[in-house]
Amino acid sequence: MTSIFSKIVTGALPAFKVAEDAQHLAFLDITPLVEGHTLVIPKQEVDYIFDMTPEALAALHLFAQRVAKGVQAAVPCKRVGVAVIGLEVPHAHIHLIPMNKVADMNFANPKIKVPEARMQELAAAIAAHVPGGSGLAAEGAPADGTAAGPAPAAADATLAQLQKLTAGLFFVSESEAPLEAVSYAAPADALSDAALLKLVGEKPAEKVETVELTQFLRNHTADDGVLGDVALANKFKALQMYLKQELDGVKVYRIGSEPQIRAYALGRTAGGQLAGFKTVLTET
Repeated sequence: MTSIFSKIVTGALPAFKVAEDAQHLAFLDITPLVEGHTLVIPKQEVDYIFDMTPEALAALHLFAQRVAKGVQAAVPCKRVGVAVIGLEVPHAHIHLIPMNKVADMNFANPKIKVPEARMQELAAAIAAHVPGGSGLAAEGAPADGTAAGPAPAAADATLAQLQKLTAGLFFVSESEAPLEAVSYAAPADALSDAALLKLVGEKPAEKVETVELTQFLRNHTADDGVLGDVALANKFKALQMYLKQELDGVKVYRIGSEPQIRAYALGRTAGGQLAGFKTVLTET
């Protein structure tokens, strides 16, 4: 039987979404313990969280980390508590709960009722503070047309192919971070740093550096790859080849400062999109 969360993923049920990528979704709990109580789920329906593959479980927690930073930035709290219960809905999920005292994490507490307008306000505020962007821009562009809107069919095909090519790939720096396929509506003019930062949901004052794609992936496309795995190196080579052959003017944009730098590999599609992948580097 399809879970309630899977119906949210497909759009059969509404939700106050705060972040999304190809494999994950985060949305506000409609019966929260406190305002800003957020649920993070894998889009693939798995009943028990510890039945997930190690790679999928790690990716879920990395996604939850980004969402938690958005929650903490948007909702006044001392910490964002983390809980996995696993008995409420037969679909793996993580609770992110803004907390000022331990009692805020007590699931025996009465659930609160938050008006719809306030839920919409909270969802928008959290989404706006998710590091690297919420990934929700594709659902609708703002009035100035700079953010991603519904992609044309060709762009959808490009994104679908990028999702296949990046599946299971992790960028190795001082930690590991998954590669996530992305697509944005490209601005009509040249892509300035300011336009890029706005497009991907970064703060306007963030530092931007550009790197050539082959230079950025050199350790991962070496014959044995960064992990001594030939098959993995070949997957990175296939991704690199696709980006260089199918997209125009591909560059890697490094955004932010140490210890965590967000990296976006983006090029223009024939359909007027900026597509590629994003990941996170840890450098100290």
